[in-house]
Amino acid sequence: MFLYEWPKIDRIQKKEKMAFVALTAMGCLLAILVIYYPEMSSPTQWVERIYRPLGKLLEQ
Repeated sequence: MFLYEWPKIDRIQKKEKMAFVALTAMGCLLAILVIYYPEMSSPTQWVERIYRPLGKLLEQ
């Protein structure tokens, strides 16, 4: 995916390239973590744990 998309981004678009590199690196890191720690909770569960108290406050 990286080799396919990288040439399509113009040289002028430095911010887009940096964002692309950062998101690709984070995706690779998460994939490696899942391989070594398959019992790790998913990012969706992390978000749920963080925002559950806020949701309870808003329901009242």
